[in-house]
Amino acid sequence: MKRILILDTGKEWGGGTNSLLELLKRIDKTRYHFTALFYNNYKKGDESDIKSEIEKLGIDFLLLEQKKQPAIAKTLKELFRALFFFGRQLKKYMVFIIDYQFRIKRNAKKIAHALKDLKIDLLYMNNQPSSNLEGIIASKITGLPALQHSRIETRLNPFEVKTANLWLKKMICVSQGVKNTFVRQGIDAEKCVVVHNGIDPETKPSMPPHEIRKKWGISEDDILIGTVGSLIKRKRLNDLIEAISIAANKNGHTIIKCIIIGEGPERENLVDLVKRKNLHDKVIFTGFQLDAVSYINAMDIFVLTSEKEGLPRVILESMLMGKPVVASNVTGPAELVVDGETGFLVPVRHPEVFADCVLKLIENHELREQMGEKARRRVIENFSIEKYVAGVENVFGGVW
Repeated sequence: MKRILILDTGKEWGGGTNSLLELLKRIDKTRYHFTALFYNNYKKGDESDIKSEIEKLGIDFLLLEQKKQPAIAKTLKELFRALFFFGRQLKKYMVFIIDYQFRIKRNAKKIAHALKDLKIDLLYMNNQPSSNLEGIIASKITGLPALQHSRIETRLNPFEVKTANLWLKKMICVSQGVKNTFVRQGIDAEKCVVVHNGIDPETKPSMPPHEIRKKWGISEDDILIGTVGSLIKRKRLNDLIEAISIAANKNGHTIIKCIIIGEGPERENLVDLVKRKNLHDKVIFTGFQLDAVSYINAMDIFVLTSEKEGLPRVILESMLMGKPVVASNVTGPAELVVDGETGFLVPVRHPEVFADCVLKLIENHELREQMGEKARRRVIENFSIEKYVAGVENVFGGVW
């Protein structure tokens, strides 16, 4: 039996967390023994946390203590930000150097010790190379193979590209777009294997739509538009709110409601925008919800306005629930949504186009139904949880 250490440096619950747990629930435990090493025991709403969820699967959970960087590191960062304010990339790289010296190298040594103490055969990292750099360096220190499961596209600096090429055995990319992004930056294409996220076709909502709507004061006659995700800048939820404002002004005979499920640092700014747009009676913030699928099932239209993604699990959930999806035409959504058949793909940062697509669906109930049904068939046929687990297991098996 091979011993695998899962490394996760994340700070909050997200789609990547759910996809990791779905994998660990189903992967062959007679072949692999897992231990989880996380930087943070982040919360799952108010009900649970990642430690509890991992341990429910019979997997040991370890926390890698994170110490504050010394004052000199903070001072140097501020100095470099001031000196290189005119060069964004140069400033970013200089700050990276400080992080490398005072945080990344220290964490890499701790991870290397864990790999040796636990007699690990493989390091499996759940995020992307820049946030898991210390894991890649720990692989170098110990000589143990490392796999990177890249769940989002991101920009790497030259040092990160070189390190990944030298010391990563393979990189699992959740979409072809994620792979293409890394290859364009210099990652060896032969290292990259595309394994799409998957979803269990038997996934069912635990609450009926009318209960969700009643709870939040939404009439059965209202058209409910919604989204699910962390309230962070890259999700561009301000564009969703702008689109709701435009659509509501153009369509006077249908009551439009918008429900936003999730928490995050942008909440206050988004609430302020809702107030400025006088949409307080149309836009509802629910906070984090454990049963997001029930909320998606209560929607008429699902919208994702992100400027950057990997392969969004929430779109898979929406398609499985038979909902038409209006999404940004970016990596991930572009591989899930068939434009004009299962929903619409929209140029990022164009709320007026989002509004027009939403209005097409509002005004045509039959179109909503047709797109939703095609979406459901597509996700069941092409993005099953079995394909996802088998794909990851195949990569595991090719390491030795």
